[in-house]
Amino acid sequence: MPLGLYADVHVPGPAILQLRLRGVDVLAATEEGTNELLDDELLELAASLQRVVVTQDIRFRVLAENWQRSGRRFAGLVFSHQRYVSFGQLVLDLGLIAKATDAAYWENRVVQLPL
Repeated sequence: MPLGLYADVHVPGPAILQLRLRGVDVLAATEEGTNELLDDELLELAASLQRVVVTQDIRFRVLAENWQRSGRRFAGLVFSHQRYVSFGQLVLDLGLIAKATDAAYWENRVVQLPL
């Protein structure tokens, strides 16, 4: 079963569109009306939906790593630094992640792109 992604407000809209054109199941906080949620609330929401959070916000990555250390459950997080990962690489890597992995693999995992 393909993996569902949850893009926070820091993921560019065109990247979300490109992922969808490639058949990736991705929800966007800006479209879902969750863009005002705090990072921990969004991480909890994504976990309840079994979706991996995608972000370009370093503070979000730090939060997920703190949850990881404390044993607090979340559905996974992919971090992409805006300076070091091109738009094309972001779309390619996220497409690969969504199609080649499942929710069980991502539980409590934090990964930084590029792959």
